[in-house]
Amino acid sequence: MVFKRLDGRKLDEMRPITAKVGIIPNADGSAMFTFGKTVAIAAVYGPRMLHPQHMQSPQQAILRVNYDLLSFSVSDRKRPGPSRRSQEISKVTEWSLSPALDLKEFPNTVIDVQIYILQADASTRVAGINAASMALAQAGIPMRNLVCSVAIGKMDKELVVDVDKDEEDFEEGEGATDIPLAKLANTDHYTLLQLDGKIQPSLIPKALLLADKACVQIYEIQKKALKEVVTE
Repeated sequence: MVFKRLDGRKLDEMRPITAKVGIIPNADGSAMFTFGKTVAIAAVYGPRMLHPQHMQSPQQAILRVNYDLLSFSVSDRKRPGPSRRSQEISKVTEWSLSPALDLKEFPNTVIDVQIYILQADASTRVAGINAASMALAQAGIPMRNLVCSVAIGKMDKELVVDVDKDEEDFEEGEGATDIPLAKLANTDHYTLLQLDGKIQPSLIPKALLLADKACVQIYEIQKKALKEVVTE
């Protein structure tokens, strides 16, 4: 029996992706990235002097990320303000982006990255990472490469790419598993590998291969969006 995804996509098929750079005029860099109905925007401010002074690092800039799932982004209205989940994703995103950045050029400063989820249909953290990577590039922050991010899921016994909300809530058989990943584009350097659920260790290599293939596509979309804003 051939396994069918709930929305009819192939196992390795992502939802339609859109990306746009330079969407917030007063930010030093900004971008939007979508997976289907999931819409993330990111704005970068800095480098700028960090206050209070005792928080400064004389060795490098401080990367400070704030992720927020806006209250109107989900059907069940979310309480405004930070939550434990948003604080966790903020820190995870910071760790995902840091290896791509050369922060030593800006001692005693801070680079603020604001990520807002305007509409949520799963895979919000990975959409936010993709948007933030493009926004940092537009802001002129020295980068070793762009960061590409995608979520791999396991529904029953099948691995799937770019999990949506229906698949995230899937509870049939062995239940759902969500694996958010991020990597430096065109490298084997993963900057994020999380696991929500259960997966057999033997399936991890296949999950990484699916992520690699998806990240190649994401990288091309990110590059195209950055080239378009340069042309404009």
